[in-house]
Amino acid sequence: MAPTEKPDIGLEERLRLNGVGSFDWDLEHGTLSLDANCLAVLELPAQEFHGTAASLRGRIPPEEAVRITGAVHSAVSSRADTYGVYFQLRLPDGTSRLSHVSGHILRDGDGRAVRVVGVMRRAPNEPAELAGLDSVDAKRRRVALMVQGTTEALSRAVTVDDVVAVLSGASGLDRFAADGLVLGLVEGESLKLIALVGQSMEALAELKLHQIDESLPLAEVVMSRRPRFVCSLADLSHRFTRLGPYIDQLNLDSAAFLPLVAQDRAIGGLALFYRGRREFSDADRNLCIGLSGIVAQSLQRAILFDEERDLATSLQATMLPRDIPVVPDTEVAVRYHAAWGGREVGGDFYDVIQLPRGRFGIVVGDVEGHDTHAAAIMGQLRIALRAFAGEGHSPATVLSRTSRFLAELDTERFATCTYAQFDPATGIVRAVRAGHLPPLVRHVDGRVGIPRLRGGLPLGLATDFDLEDFPEVRIDLVPGETLVLCTDGLVEEPGLDLDAGLEALATALGAAPESADAVADHLSRSLWQKWDSGDDVALLVLRRVPDPGTPRAPRIHRYVHQADPEGLADARQALREHLEAWGLAEVADDVEVAAGELLVNALVHTDGGAVLTLEVLTGPPRRVRLWVKDRSSTRPRRRTPGETATSGRGMLLVDATATRWGVEPRGEGKAVWCDFQVPDD
Repeated sequence: MAPTEKPDIGLEERLRLNGVGSFDWDLEHGTLSLDANCLAVLELPAQEFHGTAASLRGRIPPEEAVRITGAVHSAVSSRADTYGVYFQLRLPDGTSRLSHVSGHILRDGDGRAVRVVGVMRRAPNEPAELAGLDSVDAKRRRVALMVQGTTEALSRAVTVDDVVAVLSGASGLDRFAADGLVLGLVEGESLKLIALVGQSMEALAELKLHQIDESLPLAEVVMSRRPRFVCSLADLSHRFTRLGPYIDQLNLDSAAFLPLVAQDRAIGGLALFYRGRREFSDADRNLCIGLSGIVAQSLQRAILFDEERDLATSLQATMLPRDIPVVPDTEVAVRYHAAWGGREVGGDFYDVIQLPRGRFGIVVGDVEGHDTHAAAIMGQLRIALRAFAGEGHSPATVLSRTSRFLAELDTERFATCTYAQFDPATGIVRAVRAGHLPPLVRHVDGRVGIPRLRGGLPLGLATDFDLEDFPEVRIDLVPGETLVLCTDGLVEEPGLDLDAGLEALATALGAAPESADAVADHLSRSLWQKWDSGDDVALLVLRRVPDPGTPRAPRIHRYVHQADPEGLADARQALREHLEAWGLAEVADDVEVAAGELLVNALVHTDGGAVLTLEVLTGPPRRVRLWVKDRSSTRPRRRTPGETATSGRGMLLVDATATRWGVEPRGEGKAVWCDFQVPDD
């Protein structure tokens, strides 16, 4: 007798025969993937499944969806790896069947739940569990889960936008076991709809703002402050003719219209819509009323928060300068960013002050603390600093007197700031700082430097410790260079030290566009929004506008730093490249030699760097002029060195290569110029 052949049954077929299917749920994007077996367990045709959890509402009743969602949330919050829950499945013929779902939670490197993979199976042979689900205790547990889940979700909502996000999120409808949700807020004599959740709710978009009257059921319950439960939406078309045209589009059966009352005042209304429900039991009504109370309390708290936040932000804004004066040949951009969260504001500030003799004062500072008291101190401090600067004092004196002013106020707060006087005619910046971040300078070639600004103690503390010494540093800003002042909120990344934040700021500044406004926007986007430090930010960007001349008479500027070992070679190379680009390569050798000698004299015999300018003079005759400006007023002289001398030949080389040369006094220094005649074509 031949042995009986065993049929070849694969894994998928084995699972199907036992009523088991699998799913893959992407928590980040909300997409859901079901295999054919899982669709068979649900008795859901493939064409009715659209890749989201919302597609299962026809098979999983809302109250059961709440239980499943609660189990998932509980596992995620407790950092468990798995969960399992029984639920009643609603079959196409209207009957119910017990089923079970279990899942394994996958997390990313930070421990955040991102995905659930699991199985769903039929469980008709577990009557004990089925009986437990049908018991009164199980229903009470479901109600408790709904209330608990809604309370926990709304407890983390701070602003009105946060509340709307909770209600309109992926699990918003499941928390209320509803198929649609509308949330409205009272604004004056109108009801403004701020959330429309559900596949068909967009049909009500035309009603987003309407009078609080009896023309719509949600407005009516706000007026009467009594809930309305409607078992048939079609019956509403006779009572509320304005809603009639939308009822057919909603494709829903019943609704609960609930007033949102807080502190004995109607602040809005909540409408919950249902598909397949034809009645509301006393327990259902009490549950809806309880949930609306939770929403009302959260909204009231959020409204108060937003109002206080707006008030604090307005206070901060009124204490900052409204208008920034126009600085000749200079672009100035300022930004103030309030902290992401919290109703309190900080004492960050900025200012641009017009000074005598055509100069301007620029300042960025930060008063200790994040409250309205800090903002009030900031306003007084800014006014005092502006007054001292306007009197024409040196930067060190301005900070010294401002520190004394703060110490005499009835406060224990201190403040940090960086203050500088800027001369747009010469580009000279004289900067001091009091416990604050140093400024940053982006040079013409894109490099970013941090000037060595030793600084002193914070304002207020400097007076208390009798150390009102604020060393002044001179910065020569050439046309095309950009100076940046900011508060620490722009460089403080959680978990990193300040040096790393400054390095990130320097990198972002080096990659920023040219104009001051574009630089300010770039730094805000790339740093402040990225760090999310919760701190305020004051930012000031100052850029000397370069004068490129004209196509026939171009001009360039460059600053050569005394401490930069490669600056001299880079400058000479830049001169040659520009002359070749202008079609003047025949004078490049002579210009490069003269520039090298003049720059060496400036870097060796003066205190500081040198500003290099190269321009074409149209003539006649057509000439190339080279300027080297330094901080020394001592005039160079041509002398004859001895045969064994190692120096003294620089001006001889300049005299030999240039057509003519000369010296002009420039403010606190001088400028040596050389002309090189361009040969006729």
